[in-house]
Amino acid sequence: MTEVVDAEGLAGVQACLARWQLTARGAPWRTGSSWLQAVRFNGEPAILKVARIEEERRGGQLMVWWRAHGAVRVLAHDGDAILLEQADGRRSLADMARLGGDDAASRIIGDVAARLHAPQSHARPALLPLSAWFSSLLRAAGTRAGVLRDAAAVAAELLASPQDITVLHGDLHHGNVLDAGERGWLAIDPKGLIGERGFDFANILCNPDHDLATSPGRLKRQVAVIAEAATLERGRLLAWVAAWSGLSAAWHLEDGTEPHIALAVAGLALDAMRAG
Repeated sequence: MTEVVDAEGLAGVQACLARWQLTARGAPWRTGSSWLQAVRFNGEPAILKVARIEEERRGGQLMVWWRAHGAVRVLAHDGDAILLEQADGRRSLADMARLGGDDAASRIIGDVAARLHAPQSHARPALLPLSAWFSSLLRAAGTRAGVLRDAAAVAAELLASPQDITVLHGDLHHGNVLDAGERGWLAIDPKGLIGERGFDFANILCNPDHDLATSPGRLKRQVAVIAEAATLERGRLLAWVAAWSGLSAAWHLEDGTEPHIALAVAGLALDAMRAG
């Protein structure tokens, strides 16, 4: 949800416009995590983002660390502010998936993930352990039986025996991988986590919308496609889908929003795990 920028945010945006000699394109806006402004930088379109919360600051530091390897370019950064190239190609992975290219969209996201997960020679920024995210699911499981309790049990088992630890995007899905033209598909909006590599593929199965995510046979097929493309063990990927979907549902319940997609996908993943 976007909101009008308040005085504090407007001052921060205007300071960045002056510092980096940016030309504003339209009015700034605010989300729950950032103040944003579409700009021109040296004549090229770009996006200015000023973090409002710690998660967004971590994400910005991770964008800098990636050095455009799988992610959009960071054109400038200073403190809470980051200036990003605008990936404004016309192609959409969500549209691709809806229009018969679901396999191709999943493979593209997997390719981007591989680049984001690749080791870097320079020191990484401070990142949040993946396990810290799951407190919401554990709390929800304490008061609710059924899917949430089962998903929490799966998450606890995964987190107790992590494998293949790497830097994680944390919210990798069709809407956060954009068409950058000649530079290909690139990620935006990371959350700045560190944990098991397989986690980063789970949210693909909750996207791009309810109808596709819950369509008959979709989860089984895309788990197979992703597991092959990313060299993941199918059963463990299914477990991460159940854990992530349960966590997403718990967050929706905390926020008072509708958890039906997340609960539906978690249920499908749990059923697939039981079926073997």
